[in-house]
Amino acid sequence: MFSLKDRLTKLKGSWTSPNLSQTATTNEMSNPFGSGTDDGPLPVYLNGVKDTTKHRLLTPEMCDEIRSLMPTRIQLYTDWRLVYSLEQHGASLRSLYDNIAPDGKQSARVGYVLVVEDKKGGIFGAYTNEHFRPTDNRRYYGNGECFLWKLEKVPTLYIGDTKADDGAEADRSHRWSFKGFPFTGLNEFVIYCTSKFLSMGAGDGHYGLWIDSGLLNGVSNPSLTFGNETLSREGDKFHVVGLEVWRVG
Repeated sequence: MFSLKDRLTKLKGSWTSPNLSQTATTNEMSNPFGSGTDDGPLPVYLNGVKDTTKHRLLTPEMCDEIRSLMPTRIQLYTDWRLVYSLEQHGASLRSLYDNIAPDGKQSARVGYVLVVEDKKGGIFGAYTNEHFRPTDNRRYYGNGECFLWKLEKVPTLYIGDTKADDGAEADRSHRWSFKGFPFTGLNEFVIYCTSKFLSMGAGDGHYGLWIDSGLLNGVSNPSLTFGNETLSREGDKFHVVGLEVWRVG
């Protein structure tokens, strides 16, 4: 299915962005049609979050990083809509499946972003070309556009005596560092969901990302499908504190 050249290209390693401030350059390079503005990529608009929602996971800053690995046609969409939230819709995998299912009026050319927060504040997730749904009979689906990712907070380094203003120093003392794990082509175990769990990536008996039906606990291990690291700060087993699914487009 994949040539040797394709596989070697996929295995060059994960994609890492050391600084969120560099996202404009990254996105412009990955978008041959241009960003639409001279100053950088078009901004992302996050819709669907209720005013009463207290705990929000995804920010526009994070979106700029995540979309840098998306297909060009998906990068051009600026409308990201929240289709499932643990806080807004309840802790149930069935509720997740029901809320993110297309209503028949949507374009088939959309993407989905899964965002998870663990007990230690780690933020990670996945991008998929299809919505999550149980496939007990069909088993795996999804294509090579899918990927896993994680964000880590790292200290901000200042040059010389340069420091943030007192009022903003606390917020700017750390920044998000993005790391993405594209499809390797070593197997086709991209997405597998049942009524009992949701998963992405597999190989050698390990899931890249696995979450139970109650959206309470999860597992993350290195997988052949994405060549990923363990995604959670908690280790290979983690507790789900927050979870969102966004439709892009």
